[in-house]
Amino acid sequence: MTQSRTLSLLEAATNVTVGYAIAVLTQIVVFPLFGLVATLDEHLAIGFVFVGVSLARSYLLRRLFEWLGKRGRAVDI
Repeated sequence: MTQSRTLSLLEAATNVTVGYAIAVLTQIVVFPLFGLVATLDEHLAIGFVFVGVSLARSYLLRRLFEWLGKRGRAVDI
């Protein structure tokens, strides 16, 4: 099955959105265990910084594997 670029982007965006929520909640729980103090706004900002990186990574990896699959180099697992 071939996935369109738009669907790849939608999948990556959904993955990143869910990951963002989990990351912020994790930061809120874990930061105090390491003596780090951050406001909710800071937690949201820290998480947001990684959103762009994560979105780009997910999308580019998806497109790479689509390209490899079309070239017949995909690894069957």
